[in-house]
Formats: sequence, C-alpha cells, structure tokens
Amino acid sequence: MRYAIYFAAGADDPLMQLGNAWLGRDPFTGSSLRQPDVDGVDASRFQDLTDSPRRYGFHGTLKAPFHLHPDVSEAALLDACKAFADDIAPFEIKGLGVNRLGKFLALTTDQNEPGLAAFAAICVHRFEMFRAPLSEADLERRRRSNLTQKQDAYLTGWGYPYIFDEFRFHMTLSNKLENETEAGKIAAAARDYFSAVTGEPRICNSFALYVEPERNAPFDVHTVFHLTGETSPVTAESHAALLTPKENA
Repeated sequence: MRYAIYFAAGADDPLMQLGNAWLGRDPFTGSSLRQPDVDGVDASRFQDLTDSPRRYGFHGTLKAPFHLHPDVSEAALLDACKAFADDIAPFEIKGLGVNRLGKFLALTTDQNEPGLAAFAAICVHRFEMFRAPLSEADLERRRRSNLTQKQDAYLTGWGYPYIFDEFRFHMTLSNKLENETEAGKIAAAARDYFSAVTGEPRICNSFALYVEPERNAPFDVHTVFHLTGETSPVTAESHAALLTPKENA
C-alpha cells in the first residue's frame, strides 16, 4: 500500500467533478465516468491517452506517493493530516489554466503563486517522517527521466525530484502526447471544457490523502482535510526550512 498527499477538494467541488470526468474515473467512489467528447479524437483513443493520470486520480502532487515507514501507522498519518489542516490557513491563487507541460497536458497556475509553492514545500517537510526510503527499483525508475544533480539529490533525500525550487504545480490531464495535431485538438477541447474553473481566483482550503491499495492499482481518495488554521503556508514553510535544511545536504 502507498499513500500520497494531493492537492484536491471535496467530491462536490466543480474542479474535481470536471477533472474526474475528463479522466474517466471518480477516485471518491472508484466508479468509471463517461469522458467528454473531443472533436477529431476517437473516444477509445482519448481513453488510452488519459490512462496514466486516470489511475492516479485527478490531483496536484504535494507529497508524492510513498510507502509508510515501518515505525509509523496509518492512524498516525491521519492524525498528522488533521493536525496539519488545523494549523494551516486557507490561501488564494490567482487562477488555473490549461497548458502544455513538456509533452503532457495539465492544469497549471497562470503565474507565480508563493502561497501554493510554500504549501507544497511544507507538505514535503511535514509528512517526511511517514515516508519509507525508496527502493533501488524506484530510484532507478525515477532516474530514467534524466534528472539534474539537484533533482537527484531531492529524490534520494526526500523521495521525489520535483520539490522546493524544482516544484511546478500541475494537475495532469493526459499521458505524453507525441502527435502534435492530436495534442492541439485535446488542448483546445480541454480549454473549453475547463473554462468554468480556469482564469479566476480560487481559495485553496483543502488537501486529500489518497491511497493505492496495492502497487499499480488505482489511487482512491481516503480523506479530504479542510484547512482551518491561522498559519499562512509561507510562514509555515519558512519555519520548516530553518528547522530541517535537509534539501541542502
């Protein structure tokens, strides 16, 4: 079993509803959903081009999937999530947009978002004690992406290469899109499909614990936690960085 801390909202949030349907699966219930039609792309082809993000569930990565450290329990992880939610205050981002991220299509922030970057960083810090070290197989798999020296250091030290100054928020909407004509059609469809939840400010007031029951199984939402605290993510992240400068080792 693996766990992940993801940027996500409740099942009734329009962003989650649209994202789940786009990918064709509801991680709250495990049920399949009808995907939207994409002009010029066959339905079965579109299903194939979204199978990887479908398995992980619609989300934005905060603390990448991890096995529990043998010295901790799921109950302790849930308690830590609740304490974290009780400590951190909601924050605003200026908006999301549909963009290309390399060969992938994703919802990303339209501009620099210090609050969101700090929130992701504090999640990495706060939940590190629950993460078991990566296996050699997992390290090798990640290193196939031609990581930089800094990214490799983050991978070995924190279990994921794209954190802190390497972090870029994204909610993945596709597999790699190698055909540019096909990619353009899917991107155009996504911009229209997500128009109701893009380009406008959004209050971020929740995150979720997702669970992969066994390796290569779909990820499901375990619990959504609502931020009710008074500490801004920027303040919390600055304190965590001072206490645990592990990323600089």
